[in-house]
Amino acid sequence: MSEMRELYQEMILDHHRHPRNFGKLAGANRHAEGYNPLCGDHVTVYALVEGDVIRDLSFEGTGCAICMASCSLMTDALKGRTIAEAEALFGRFHDLVTDDNATADEEVLGKLAVFEGVREFPVRVKCATLPWHALRAALQRTVDQSVSTE
Repeated sequence: MSEMRELYQEMILDHHRHPRNFGKLAGANRHAEGYNPLCGDHVTVYALVEGDVIRDLSFEGTGCAICMASCSLMTDALKGRTIAEAEALFGRFHDLVTDDNATADEEVLGKLAVFEGVREFPVRVKCATLPWHALRAALQRTVDQSVSTE
């Protein structure tokens, strides 16, 4: 089990050091900011949505390793999915990091399963879920949105 935990930690650190989909998305038609005052995480999520499909996603901002890795892995996982699929995956991800009885179903969550250990550190749950809340706000409206974990 400790080998698996080390692998998970390495993946989180890799996505923190080398985030995927980082930067403002040209052509984005939706975006929202997220702020976590407890940790200082501040992210903006950009989406290009056509119909009900998320064609492209990116983010920019600063934050702790968990928040930045969550942004990076989230954007990878949701490109090309429908808004309904994104909502469902958000629900599974949220359960993973908050519910002691949830299991990391890698078939559904893919690489997002690396966040399973976050629930052991309740203060870090907000770090992991902040990008998801920002994306959700962006997808629910076409105007600028802002969310906070206060």
